[in-house]
Amino acid sequence: MTLSMPAMRIPERVLELEARFGSPRVALGNAADSFAFGRALDDVGLGTDRTESPALTAQAVPSVSPGFSGSVVNADGTLADDVPYADLFRAAGAAYGIQPSVLAAVAKTESAFDPAAVSPAGARGLMQFMPATADELGVDPLDPASAIDGAARYLSSNLRRFGSLELALAAYNAGPGAVQKYGGIPPFAETQAYVPKVLAAAGISSSPGGNP
Repeated sequence: MTLSMPAMRIPERVLELEARFGSPRVALGNAADSFAFGRALDDVGLGTDRTESPALTAQAVPSVSPGFSGSVVNADGTLADDVPYADLFRAAGAAYGIQPSVLAAVAKTESAFDPAAVSPAGARGLMQFMPATADELGVDPLDPASAIDGAARYLSSNLRRFGSLELALAAYNAGPGAVQKYGGIPPFAETQAYVPKVLAAAGISSSPGGNP
């Protein structure tokens, strides 16, 4: 299906990546030429591991369920019942073919399950969407149900595109364009650390070849 959209402005996430890594890695094209959500998202990772930021951690901790064990998975690999928003993770996972534990691990890594978290770069909510990216996906980043649904859709899209959960997570963090350019997990320290951190939180072993 051809998407008909007005010209999209460069999302704030691209500017953040430029400041961190230099000039844009892949030129943005017309939205109608894109895979799944529009090429305007091709260089835009939805989330970033910001849990080590003191400002984020301070506001994230109070929102976590008092009974939460700290692990998103049970011994058998299923999603733990005491994970915050467990029902939403299960529903979105079933709808888009993503393990609920992976969605929960992304939320844990991104925001420590804080639906009101705002990073220094401006990423917002449980799944840490940049505002322009949230607009392109039709997501309300401060609404947990909308944010989880949007993250599941985006991960599912990149899983189909790249055929690897590790690469889908890398695209979530650094943008699909970066994954495409480098033919694997981009050589950015943040993304190199982000992917195994999410997989570990989900109880999934990563492989040297980039395919868990």
